[in-house]
Amino acid sequence: METKELLQKVRKIEIKTKGLSKHLFSGEYQSTFKGRGMSFSEVRNYFPGDDVRNIDWNVTARANEPYVKVFEEERELTVMLLIDVSNSSFFGTTNQMKNEFITEISAVLAFSAIQNNDKVGVIFFSDKVEKYIPPKKGKQHILRIIRELLDFEPESQGTNLSEALIFLNNLIKKRCITFILSDFITQSYSESLRIAAKRHDVIGIRIYDPMDEEMPNVGLIHMIDAETGRKVWVDTSINSTRNQYKEYHTNLANEFKVNFSKLGKDTVSIRTNQSYEKALLAFFKERK
Repeated sequence: METKELLQKVRKIEIKTKGLSKHLFSGEYQSTFKGRGMSFSEVRNYFPGDDVRNIDWNVTARANEPYVKVFEEERELTVMLLIDVSNSSFFGTTNQMKNEFITEISAVLAFSAIQNNDKVGVIFFSDKVEKYIPPKKGKQHILRIIRELLDFEPESQGTNLSEALIFLNNLIKKRCITFILSDFITQSYSESLRIAAKRHDVIGIRIYDPMDEEMPNVGLIHMIDAETGRKVWVDTSINSTRNQYKEYHTNLANEFKVNFSKLGKDTVSIRTNQSYEKALLAFFKERK
């Protein structure tokens, strides 16, 4: 993409998503994702009912009377965006392709985070980790992320979410908020998700096209598997073919929900002909 065209697209997304995050999501984000950590603030005299585990024994010994440590909530958080850049995300039958939806949602989440003084990092993944952008604060950092989202060209075509989750767990030791943005046309990630969910607050955001739900009856068509490059002629007028296709994608959607729900983790599913603004706002409100 030419530099001028890229900058224009970055600016367009910045105007749209920054406005949304400021007017719609900023307050919801802050109340939804409160600081989970606690930092030491001061010591004070022990009062009956205080947790004895918080007694500061060094101060108690010096003062000859019990003192307890007082902690306060750490507001600053780290937000990690795990973004699917496999070939299946570069598909769409509506006004926007899945990767365009993912770009805008990522920008909204990123701007919401920095408005609350949180750090934002990104892991781009296909069937391997394609790129890692370390967590940082600031508008320029978010604009860099948007540029990468718009102009990134992955080396691989397939999808392997497990690779991204393993990378996250090995790299980010402190608890963080992790948004996974993908069409979740991938399998065998339940174990790596379970391990990551023990440490991090993991949220799955599934972006899907209407054709990911049902194959239209349009006769004989030439189809290409975006992730394998395999080409095949398909007669969409055959009921069993359409049913098999629908069953496959229904199973993937169910697997997505089950994998997260059994770990007590939240999910959002957004179709590309729906409003992601309404879906995200509803998610934030429900999660309070």
